[in-house]
Amino acid sequence: MLTLKIQQMTVDGHPCLCPDCASQAFTLDGQGFIDAFPVWGNCWNGHSWEDPLITIGHLKQIQAASTGRAKAEDDDTFEIVIGGAVFAGILHPELTADDLKVAGKTVWNRIIKPAARRKKRAAIRAVKRPVRNAVAAAQAAAIGAAWGLQAGGHQPDPDYTPEPVNACPFCTDGYINLDSHLHDATRIRCSVCTGTGEID
Repeated sequence: MLTLKIQQMTVDGHPCLCPDCASQAFTLDGQGFIDAFPVWGNCWNGHSWEDPLITIGHLKQIQAASTGRAKAEDDDTFEIVIGGAVFAGILHPELTADDLKVAGKTVWNRIIKPAARRKKRAAIRAVKRPVRNAVAAAQAAAIGAAWGLQAGGHQPDPDYTPEPVNACPFCTDGYINLDSHLHDATRIRCSVCTGTGEID
């Protein structure tokens, strides 16, 4: 059995289409060993017809006349003469090495590379966020101390009893240990409890 997948075809410049649905894409199927046997057309919508002009021998001529494809942008074209009529068209493209190369570049540029960039940016943001919070906590503590000194300080209350300690659930003794290979600092001050180790 010989089958050719026709993407589009013309006869003397006129489109050759499925007689039922006018689809321009179809297969031409030839069964048997005699070149004079007619072929059957089968479109992608399930319609089938016997082609009165094309034989198995003509299918072999089309196959021999096809240009093939060297690059992804090439079309596999053919042109033969049957009974004085010019049959020309494009065969359904067969996969080439260049198709795989172009597809690989497309996948890299459109999917893998942007995803890698997003992960890298997310990792950098994750590391910068605790550092920024630690800097903000240190600045707040410094401002509080400066305010206390500027206000003249205060005298401790001899009757003051400290409230019970509620340990901060986010840190250990006011610091968070970092498992990072990007920075020299392995510990930062907790921004939840501002380094006190307890929360209200």
